[in-house]
Amino acid sequence: MALLEVERLQAGYGDVLVLKDVSLDVRAGEFVALLGPNGAGKTTLLRALTGLIPARAGAIRLDGERIERLKPYRIAARGVAAIPERRRLFDELTVRENLALGAYLDPARRRAAETLESLERLFPLLRDRADTAAGLLSGGEQQMVAVARGLMARPRLLLLDDPFLGLAGAVIRELGRALRELTDAEGLAILAAGQHVRRLLRLAHRGYLLEEGRTVLTGSGAELLEHPHLRRSLLELAPQRTG
Repeated sequence: MALLEVERLQAGYGDVLVLKDVSLDVRAGEFVALLGPNGAGKTTLLRALTGLIPARAGAIRLDGERIERLKPYRIAARGVAAIPERRRLFDELTVRENLALGAYLDPARRRAAETLESLERLFPLLRDRADTAAGLLSGGEQQMVAVARGLMARPRLLLLDDPFLGLAGAVIRELGRALRELTDAEGLAILAAGQHVRRLLRLAHRGYLLEEGRTVLTGSGAELLEHPHLRRSLLELAPQRTG
């Protein structure tokens, strides 16, 4: 059974229906790419999965239990963590202080030291820059701290919104390597939305293409990279600096 199942989901803002018919699933230990042009509904879907906007129809299941009516804090407590676009760190706090804020749930707080030790092996800069204010870090360093802060909650499902936005190729490769290690070695499930189509699909076990609020295409990362519909709709416009 899939860890996350989305079935014919509809959601939006006010009178605007953004998600009209979205279905997908993510299994434990799987990296899934969520692709689509601007306005397709990628960020809206991630917000619906975390309870920040209500579902109007359809279902969201985590471990087979419906969660689309739960409050965000209850969804987080079930093991879902989200890293929003543009990182949103507390610039005046140190790297270590930002990470501590990620372990806000009691089970995560009790294992915070163990989690931090593991993350410092995955992202050595967390140790090297532990006492540095987050606002003084480079964009790539801030993104790694943002991902690590989400992982401090010890989630089972990590949602990423444009994780490679504005990053140099070398940083994208390093971050991508760490994310695949988390899925392959730790069993973490990752759903990552973004515009870096080639990079995401090279990392992904599977992917989904959204267009106008609907799921229109799915397949393995390799299959989607070669699919003529996806190539026409996205690859010509995708960022080229992906390493």
